[in-house]
Amino acid sequence: MRRYILVAAVLAATTAPAAAQTKPSSPDFFFGRPHYSVAVRSSLLFPRAGSDVFDFVTDQLTLGRQDFRAPAIDAAVGVALSPRVEIVGGLAFAKSSASSEYRRFVDNDRLPIVQQTSLRQANVDASVRVALVPRGREVSSLAWIPRGVTPYVGAGGGVIHYELAQSGDFVDFVDLSVFTANLSSSGWAPSAHAFAGVDVRVWRHLFLTVEGRYQWADADLGQDFTGFDPIDLSGARASAGINVVF
Repeated sequence: MRRYILVAAVLAATTAPAAAQTKPSSPDFFFGRPHYSVAVRSSLLFPRAGSDVFDFVTDQLTLGRQDFRAPAIDAAVGVALSPRVEIVGGLAFAKSSASSEYRRFVDNDRLPIVQQTSLRQANVDASVRVALVPRGREVSSLAWIPRGVTPYVGAGGGVIHYELAQSGDFVDFVDLSVFTANLSSSGWAPSAHAFAGVDVRVWRHLFLTVEGRYQWADADLGQDFTGFDPIDLSGARASAGINVVF
């Protein structure tokens, strides 16, 4: 019996290291500092809606500025210039749509005078993003250990394309007649923005990104909105998504 116990102990001691060697391990480091990143996020746009065209539609129609809040999706590609500085190019798309009626007028049959209003926005921009703390640390010439939580700030500029559209029935304030129309205006305008956020590592090269951004922009309106000042396209955007570094 002693002989059997001794043989079993020897076998266990010799097979345990072999089993440990065959089990794959997940290194908690990168083979060198990452130089590129790709992010995809979902967002919510909170427009300031501060120009007179918004004043007019929210006064005359049953619209509020909150009706121009819009879900959005954005994507970004980053290239590292230094351990804490990146150049980031981004795309973002947002659309809001709401039904409304005149607050003070009805048609000849005492029915509401209804219309649909939508606002689409597309952004193309470039930014400088700066990490507030080192993104990681080098432990050798090859190994780089990423930080678990990295806050960052940034700023940049770009161009924005908008499309404001209204369709339905409208009141002619000259003779108070009701007419049907499709009104629209679209165009491009320069923009500027600033942002702050945080990257939280969740698995290997994958990070959770949460970001808040504010944008400044305005654009001229088309002939269907003659007499109005440029449309205010400024506002805040809150987003969350994933960021992959490599």
